Amino acid sequence: MAEGFGGTVPPESREPLDVRPRITELRLSAFAGHRGAGFPLGAVTLFAGPSGSGKTTALAAYEALARLAGGAPLVEAFPDPVACVPDRARPDAEGRRGFRIGCTADGAEGPVRLDVAVQAEPQLRIVGERLSAGEIVLLQTALRDPGRRAVQAAWHTAGTAPVTRAPLPDDRLGTALLPLRVAGKTDGQRRVLAAAEQMVVALRSVFVCDPRPDCMRTPVPTGSGRLLPGCDNLADVLWRTRTECARRHGRLVEALRAGCAGPVYDLIAEPLFDGTVRALLDRGDGHRTELARLGEGELRYLAHALVLLTGPGVLAMDPPGEVPDALRSLTVLADGFDRSLDPGQRRSLLRLAAAMGEFGHIRLVAAVNDASWCVGAEGVTVVHLNRDGTP
Repeated sequence: MAEGFGGTVPPESREPLDVRPRITELRLSAFAGHRGAGFPLGAVTLFAGPSGSGKTTALAAYEALARLAGGAPLVEAFPDPVACVPDRARPDAEGRRGFRIGCTADGAEGPVRLDVAVQAEPQLRIVGERLSAGEIVLLQTALRDPGRRAVQAAWHTAGTAPVTRAPLPDDRLGTALLPLRVAGKTDGQRRVLAAAEQMVVALRSVFVCDPRPDCMRTPVPTGSGRLLPGCDNLADVLWRTRTECARRHGRLVEALRAGCAGPVYDLIAEPLFDGTVRALLDRGDGHRTELARLGEGELRYLAHALVLLTGPGVLAMDPPGEVPDALRSLTVLADGFDRSLDPGQRRSLLRLAAAMGEFGHIRLVAAVNDASWCVGAEGVTVVHLNRDGTP
């Protein structure tokens, strides 16, 4: 029976890790400051490097792919597409410039690759997409007629005809549209559907987290109890989750003892007369400390710990509802993960992330300025970037 925040399940009842769709590589073939780059992604991955090395860019590319997999149009996934074009990329004779990104999703279908070519100028559109598994191309699209807002797609059939051809819109990810277009009558079609589902599920299970301490200090109205990316409504979420799973709440309190100054007996949410709710640290001696009195590092630490210990039922995200929680790995994208944190807080959060990663419940992809503090940490993949965006 499912338990915990957002319907997580105990480790002993979880499925083997290899059946959970998960992104294991991010490719930035030509994207902003990155060229020909491929980054391995583990259960916990830290992009480390100086300012301007492309850490934030890498996370932005992952988030854009996640938006596309959720059915968002290109303009939502890339609100500033020209900024994604490599700096020295020259337009062709028709004035066209663009960028290329991709990823690999592992799971029950084995490694499945997705590569996307996007034209940023003069019109934003997908001009090429390729979904493949091993040597088999499962979906391939190409722009045949620049005057039409469509690409020509061909997907694997392995029936009386080897492929099926049809137009697809040029502002949506074709892989995400395949369940609506592929009948699933032949073995080839079923393989296409399974691979597309693995990719879409792996990409869509994403929560972008960037805690904003200034917004966490004041009481908030009670609402849905779903945590926002900025963690502004943390008190409202605690009001909901504190009683949902005593075990997970206990782990959160334990984590706070390692990351907050002074004794921590409990973390509580208290409703106020005006319909708002505030969060407080119970010091265990009858004294309670409002979050407004905590430092920025303590608040960011608290927010990250809550995210790592919760699940998609609590986080404000749009996961694939047709897939049970037990068969998904939630990926948290955290830019500036180490911002305002002291060494002890960083190490404590990293241990928590690694522990959750062992169970397959949560994967963390984060950007940090310096990763020397986590050298040798088990279960952590560190990608060191230079100012030119190369590892």
